[in-house]
Amino acid sequence: MKMTMVPTVGMAIAAATTALVAVTALPAVAHAQGNDQMFASPSGNIRCVLDKSEGPTPIALCQIENKSFTVPPGSGRGQTGEPCPQGTGSGNDFRLDQGQPGFIRCSFAALSGGMGSWPTLEYGQSRSLDAITCESQPSGMRCTDTSSGHFFRISRESYEVG
Repeated sequence: MKMTMVPTVGMAIAAATTALVAVTALPAVAHAQGNDQMFASPSGNIRCVLDKSEGPTPIALCQIENKSFTVPPGSGRGQTGEPCPQGTGSGNDFRLDQGQPGFIRCSFAALSGGMGSWPTLEYGQSRSLDAITCESQPSGMRCTDTSSGHFFRISRESYEVG
């Protein structure tokens, strides 16, 4: 019997996450620098990636697994501003592109991609990639573009984007 795999968006995200894992062997220390970085909150509820593979400026992507807040329908959007397809604007995913306001992004798959445990970013520690810095706080994860002041902040109870 011959089996054929049909690529899906989830498989593409898992492959990208695998590539990030391959190049990301950095310890979770304050202000670590590198091309691509991944880390999780001490609870493991929030996972983030700092990435520069889409262009010359970095982005921060964070996903929260368990949350008690809800987002208004239609709040999520794709990276070019398009509305999310039905059922993908859950409020679990956030993105910050350097120079742009943070936003709720469409959710297509788990950011963790089944990759096991991620390096922990302890409370009070931060990671930076160029102008974007993410800081782990007892009140949640905050990612800020230091060049513009744009940000997002997420916790189990609430979120802010700006």
